[in-house]
Amino acid sequence: QLQASGGGLVQAGGSLRLSCATSGRTFSYYDIGWFRQTPGKERDFVAAISSIGGNTNYADSVKGRFTISRDNVANTVYLQMTSLKPEDTAVYYCAAAPSGRWWRKSQFEYNYWGQGTLVTVSS
Repeated sequence: QLQASGGGLVQAGGSLRLSCATSGRTFSYYDIGWFRQTPGKERDFVAAISSIGGNTNYADSVKGRFTISRDNVANTVYLQMTSLKPEDTAVYYCAAAPSGRWWRKSQFEYNYWGQGTLVTVSS
């Protein structure tokens, strides 16, 4: 089970760090992705990281502003978000996919999902 946290209210230009934690012993076997969703819209890919952390993938809209990382000892993946914009406002979800899918951007590649954490960026 994945647990996303770290969301909140921040002003434009500010930063937040999201965390995705699990107690599962096979965490290091999975690629982890972050997606976001606003009401009435599809869930969009944000970033992903490979199971051992050597590869990352980002949506064009967040490249250079967001950084995904993981600590397999702590069973946690982080999404450091900087230079936040109002259009980054969404519910952010983390998800796990079998190793080897980090380069794909479809939510359907991911089998396990966390409950979401709300990020609100005010202008």
